[in-house]
Amino acid sequence: MRRAQPSTWLAGAAAAAIALTACASPDAVPAAHPPPPSPEVVTATATATATVTVTAAPDGEESTSDAATSASPTSVASPSSNGSAGEGRLAAGVLAQLPVKGRAPKTGYDRAMFGQRWADTDRNGCDTRNDILGRDLTGVTFKPGTRGCVVLSGTLAPDPFTGATIGFVRGNDTSNAVQIDHVVALSDAWQKGAQQLDEGTRTLFANDPLNLLAVDGPANAQKGDGDAATWLPPNKPFRCEYVALQVAVKHRYRLWLTQPEHDAIARVLESCPGQRLPGDASRSPSPAPPSAVPTSAAPAPAKSIPAKVVAPSVTARPPTAAPDAPAPVTEAPAPVQAVAPPPVEDVHYKNCTAARDAGAAPVLAGQPGYGKHLDRDGDGIGCE
Repeated sequence: MRRAQPSTWLAGAAAAAIALTACASPDAVPAAHPPPPSPEVVTATATATATVTVTAAPDGEESTSDAATSASPTSVASPSSNGSAGEGRLAAGVLAQLPVKGRAPKTGYDRAMFGQRWADTDRNGCDTRNDILGRDLTGVTFKPGTRGCVVLSGTLAPDPFTGATIGFVRGNDTSNAVQIDHVVALSDAWQKGAQQLDEGTRTLFANDPLNLLAVDGPANAQKGDGDAATWLPPNKPFRCEYVALQVAVKHRYRLWLTQPEHDAIARVLESCPGQRLPGDASRSPSPAPPSAVPTSAAPAPAKSIPAKVVAPSVTARPPTAAPDAPAPVTEAPAPVQAVAPPPVEDVHYKNCTAARDAGAAPVLAGQPGYGKHLDRDGDGIGCE
């Protein structure tokens, strides 16, 4: 075998180097700088836990399931990373940032997909329905023994949907005069991204004060699960605020709009270009008033008399002085021992007659003996 000359070998190596250099693209991007992800890809996942304590009457907003089975989402979208509703931003500007897509199928929708009705998600000891009634009504009276939770009566003045003044009185035949509306209806949200949310986030959505209004019952029934393209409040002065609420809610939970819905909201905002998005501070319920002070005063605690400590004197007493008589000692009465209440037993009342005979009526949700069979209107108060 012939051995290659040194000059020939060097020439071949140089040619190979030139060929390798020519194969490299001048536009290649270093591996340390990958292209940014698509803005439509949601990778964050929010896990929310809702504490369900009280249920209430249906709000008359929309129908239940139109399918036997529920959809199992393959991906999970989450609300904005900071939970912001875009407070203070121009509604038209945020509207322009919301995605516009077609409506997804309603298959799998059921009210139960958004958690138990009127859960106590803020854990203030009161269900969401009564929270919103207490926030939006004036002249509110509360049911005794519910710690300022259960609203018995009040006035909606004015009703945002109609502009009318409506009196509210709790009862099987009267409660529906004022209903709690989901500004973005649950069914509408399901078809525009909410079915991709986890159940905890959907429960928060259904109980978010930003998305809830106390409104005229018949007007709420007319709205149903319609969006801005199919229904707007008859009270025209409220329309700007109404669509701004819808934009804020859809921004917070990353829901989309259909093109007709987007265009309808844009037309409303043309009449109020300065309309800004509301925030949580303006929509959160007010703290419940303190419970009534009991009329019977508790006995005052017994006063104990501390023993008097006398320091020894450094000066000797005269020998003729009589010794001081010891001061009488008054014994304080023994403190009253607090008796622990007996353990709560599993109580069941067959009907309200049995509950009243036992002196337990009304029976509140969460108390021993409460059951749905005792609570016909589903407001969390049995045998009222």
